[in-house]
Amino acid sequence: MNDHQLSIKTDSLLETVSSSIHHNRYEATPYEGLEVLSELYPLRRYNGLVDYGCGKGRVSFYFHHRFGLNVTGVEMNPRLYQEALQNQASYLAKRKLGRGSLQFEHAFAEKYEVNEEQDVFYFFNPFSVQIFAAVMNRIAVSLEQKERDAVVILYYPTVEYIHHLEEKTAFMLVRQIPIPGLVENNNNERFVIFEYKT
Repeated sequence: MNDHQLSIKTDSLLETVSSSIHHNRYEATPYEGLEVLSELYPLRRYNGLVDYGCGKGRVSFYFHHRFGLNVTGVEMNPRLYQEALQNQASYLAKRKLGRGSLQFEHAFAEKYEVNEEQDVFYFFNPFSVQIFAAVMNRIAVSLEQKERDAVVILYYPTVEYIHHLEEKTAFMLVRQIPIPGLVENNNNERFVIFEYKT
């Protein structure tokens, strides 16, 4: 899979999202990583994915196309949000929507209201652990309001994110998936998966 096949444009150099110390630079998850994740941990049993700090939307489009999930990309940067909308128009112009909805929200992640159909939460280090904690609190409230299984997927995980999930939430570490060809140079080139079971 690549940008051309999805009719989108997400390749770019690292981009500064905000001058705040709480928001990290934008960088898209590599397609080779998404392919490995999808083969080893398919998301067919889930309903809806939230891509936090979605940037131009690569992960959102990939999982919508691959698994037909209902996908919501959440992005606080107005320029990246507009590029995600442009990609959405191009993506939908080449295919029927078919399974699953696809939308983008211009919002701060910690203010985004998780809905009861969403059960997959994806993070590629978009912000500080303080914001991550606030986001996980919102997810926890939603899971209390409507009990359901859920999964958190971290790409290139930070120690702080992992520690927070292990110490402060009911999510349990279930899998670590290294990306062959990339992990040899950097142990952080991996997915770490936490599940919440009802």
